[in-house]
Amino acid sequence: MSEAVSRPTLEAVAARAGVSRATVSRVVNGGDGVREPLVERVRQAVEELGYVPNQAARSLVTKRHDAVAVVIAEPETRIFTDPFFALQLRGISKELTAHDNQLVLLLTEGRDDHTRVARYLAGGHVDGALVFSLHLDDPLPGLIEGAGVPTVFGGRPGWSDGSNSAVYVDCDNRGGAQDAVRHLVGLGRRRIAHITGPLDQTSAADRLQGYRDVMGEPDPRLVVLSDFTVGGGERAMGELLDRCPDVDAVFAANDLTALGALRVLRERGRRVPEDVAVIGFDDVLPVTEQSAPSLTTVRQDIEEMGRLMARLLLRALTRGKPATGAPSSLILPTTLVRRASA
Repeated sequence: MSEAVSRPTLEAVAARAGVSRATVSRVVNGGDGVREPLVERVRQAVEELGYVPNQAARSLVTKRHDAVAVVIAEPETRIFTDPFFALQLRGISKELTAHDNQLVLLLTEGRDDHTRVARYLAGGHVDGALVFSLHLDDPLPGLIEGAGVPTVFGGRPGWSDGSNSAVYVDCDNRGGAQDAVRHLVGLGRRRIAHITGPLDQTSAADRLQGYRDVMGEPDPRLVVLSDFTVGGGERAMGELLDRCPDVDAVFAANDLTALGALRVLRERGRRVPEDVAVIGFDDVLPVTEQSAPSLTTVRQDIEEMGRLMARLLLRALTRGKPATGAPSSLILPTTLVRRASA
């Protein structure tokens, strides 16, 4: 049996480059104070020997793990069936990879998982956390704050303590909803309904408010609570037609909800958009491509939002400051994308 090949050591790199071990350590760990010719010699030796730094030892020097936790406060079934999360994770992953950081995905199936996640974050395994899809009564923010981990949130947090400490990235949910409903009004629709998302999330609450901004005080029967899922959209649309058979337009809180609504309208013999116009929110292509007819929707740049979340956190970590206390939150604009359904 052949002997295992030993990994090149820091000492071997130093000998190959003709410099001290301390010089190699400073170069490998991104330290200052090494002249450029020596830096090049060390880098060449590293490449020739195939040296891979010991991450544990490197962390002791840099106080960094080059790892970021992504915490999603939703059940696994929702995360792996809603393409919204895949797009946001892709944006996060691209930005972290570009800066040689590892993504560590942490899921919270239930409240028992929150303590586990907080314990992991407090254990010093990651440099910071990106957290999204929070609910208003979610204990995660408090637990994460207690863990002392720099954090950026996806979506406007629902709590308010009088300070603007939470850094977040969101889209203009309220303005996007206003654009959608104004478009329906402009089409001459008068019985415009809204199928909401879960109102313990700020995105859903803001979209409902945008609907009300345009509609004033609509017939309460025209607002049906749902949960951002296809099944929820189907149930809500069925309830809406039973309540208000004369409904002539629907603004759904997301594309999956709109997809469920379209299915029920088709089953009930309602033509879209002739009888009922439908608008969604997100512009998630895997969903809009399934819809029949093609879905008019409010576009938010989900992948870009994920990328910006990671960028804000990495910027804070590079500066050696927690990602709090600075007016660096971002709200991205939305765009109404007109297709056949409205």
